[in-house]
Amino acid sequence: MLKQIMSKMLEEIREQPATLDRTYKAQLGPMEDLRDLLSLRRPRLIMLVARGTSDNAAQFGRYLLEITTGIPVTLAAPSIFTLYNAPFHFEQVLVVAISQSGESTDTNLVVQRAREQHALTIGITNEPASALASLAEHVFVVRAGREQSVAATKTYTGQLLMLYLLAWALGGAISLDDLARVPDWANRALELEPEITRRAERYRFMDHAVVVGRGLNYANAFEFALKLMETCYVVAERFSSADFAHGPIAMVEASFPAFVFAPEGVTWPGLKETIERLIRLKAETLLITDTGNSEALAFGEKTVALPMALPEIFTPIPYIIPAQLFAATLAAHKGLNPDHPRTLSKVTRTL
Repeated sequence: MLKQIMSKMLEEIREQPATLDRTYKAQLGPMEDLRDLLSLRRPRLIMLVARGTSDNAAQFGRYLLEITTGIPVTLAAPSIFTLYNAPFHFEQVLVVAISQSGESTDTNLVVQRAREQHALTIGITNEPASALASLAEHVFVVRAGREQSVAATKTYTGQLLMLYLLAWALGGAISLDDLARVPDWANRALELEPEITRRAERYRFMDHAVVVGRGLNYANAFEFALKLMETCYVVAERFSSADFAHGPIAMVEASFPAFVFAPEGVTWPGLKETIERLIRLKAETLLITDTGNSEALAFGEKTVALPMALPEIFTPIPYIIPAQLFAATLAAHKGLNPDHPRTLSKVTRTL
């Protein structure tokens, strides 16, 4: 058992309540101005464009924006622009680029093409002096401070917060009173660190896993799997619980590691069925939930529960924090440095 686990990644995970609070307070005013503009210029389609962890944030944004605003959302395929040079008509399309560094070449090219056609463009980045910040018409800065670990944590949750604000600016049913509580909920999630550190040691020889989520937490399944892949070198597949039942569950056998995001709400009945099947298969199952889901708590030691009840719509940010902690501490238990994964760098440029 490790006596003490230290890394930049862990430090940055712990910074998230302050980062979220700072971002919310700094960006609410500019987002109010955007809300006024969007009331006069409502888009018929929203295009989200991103890569890596930011692409997982975009996946969340797709669910959130469609659920709360009713506007269709698409995730851009940048190669359509960068490799195929295909014509695209941006009339009444809102283009939202999400990039931690603001230097993703293909993401920025999509913004450039959109601006050439006078489309409304938004950039969400952690770097106010980046190329994206100079390209997008409206720029919103995640106030996370410079992220030193290659594995993104505080920038991911900051991006999710900005997408909540964007949904509100588009007239979505988002309670600002509840959104203002997210930093506190993130702080409560950090109380799980000792338990997560203990539980992660059990998985120190894990080399494969599945991560399951649905709806608003589907993106978290992708993000948790990405963190396991890049910091722990675990082959981690990620699925919607609906897709998982359509074939991939066949690979599960006794002791197969399976992680499930399990909030109370409309996704719970299907998730519960998946969990029960995993348990019957004797999979090494671990749930991330909160105290509002009494049925999930009934799974006992298989459950990690945030110490408060949460509205389902606001679970994604607090729920990803135990997953981040798990990846960071598992890497340490494996003798790996999560701050500097092999072959990776902080800024990745692709075409």
